[in-house]
Amino acid sequence: MVYKYANYYGYSDIHPYEIVRYVSEKTIEIREMDAIVASDWKPDHIPGGFSGVCINQSDQKWVITSNLSNRIIRIRLSKNGWSKGKFSLSDKPRKFHDYNF
Repeated sequence: MVYKYANYYGYSDIHPYEIVRYVSEKTIEIREMDAIVASDWKPDHIPGGFSGVCINQSDQKWVITSNLSNRIIRIRLSKNGWSKGKFSLSDKPRKFHDYNF
């Protein structure tokens, strides 16, 4: 299967990248996508934790778009996954921000 996106997993946050070019079976070029919170979703915080707890973070909505001015980087497939398991290839881009961390 040929994927269009590579989502970066940084601890609990996820950042969307688009696949620009397949260089080889083990190397691809990707570019970070822009993501802004959708106007119809706002985090709902209640008291707790260090400064509050977001009780609706699993319902996040993002507007994700390509940005041709973002730089292109290469990632490689190793025995631990794409760039040591930091990226996961997907058929759709994904953005997640952990409001509770």
